[in-house]
Amino acid sequence: MTIVLVAGTFVLTWGVLALLARVHPWLAFTAELWLLATTLSIKGLADAARAVATPLADGDLPAGRQALAMIVGRDTEHLGESELTRGTVETVAENTVDGINAPLFFALLGGAPLALAYKAVNTLDSMVGYRNERFGEFGYASARLDDLANWLPARLSALALWLGACAIPGMRVRGALAATRHEAPRHPSPNAGWPEAMVARLLGVQLGGTNHYRGVASHRATLGEPHEALSVAHIGAAIRLMHAGWLTFLLLILPVVLMMEWLI
Repeated sequence: MTIVLVAGTFVLTWGVLALLARVHPWLAFTAELWLLATTLSIKGLADAARAVATPLADGDLPAGRQALAMIVGRDTEHLGESELTRGTVETVAENTVDGINAPLFFALLGGAPLALAYKAVNTLDSMVGYRNERFGEFGYASARLDDLANWLPARLSALALWLGACAIPGMRVRGALAATRHEAPRHPSPNAGWPEAMVARLLGVQLGGTNHYRGVASHRATLGEPHEALSVAHIGAAIRLMHAGWLTFLLLILPVVLMMEWLI
């Protein structure tokens, strides 16, 4: 399944663009730009985070819980403001890689075909890449391929978030790089810990801890130090970091990719 869907996505996208190029190069160019836009979740991620922040700012916890339930798998029915904020900030941090930086990375390497192949990998991991009785073996290949695909983008994203935070007043950039290198491996995911640990350090909050999934507790290592209590204001700060992070990431990798293409 993993091979067919990922390779099939790449080949189908490449074939469609090749056919459009025969009709007219500008038609293929326009189609590729549109396809690339579908792989990026910049606006969608920010909107999803604000959908939680807006009711929280008004004191409407039930609406905030409902909004968070749309973007996370954990139980949200009994979460207070700090836990709702934590879930949102963790989602913004992790999906800065999955939804923005990794697609950008593969788009610059191989255009829309490779970017969409990456999204196929990422979607497979979200659908079947679970360590449970039902999907433990069936989703193994999808989960491991997703880990491999995100390995470099996740680490580059942590660096980009730190560099981008240098331009944002109030961010705790001192010591964040060293702390992230130490804390990121604590996360059960080989990649998600890098952006989450960096965001936690930059915001001066603590992420991680205990989540509940269908009533079953799942304990994760904490990331960062609780210099500030988590509040709705940190969601807006996380969104600002996300934008700074992906812009810096693009500036980091674009010269490298251009140099590689020139050498080839």
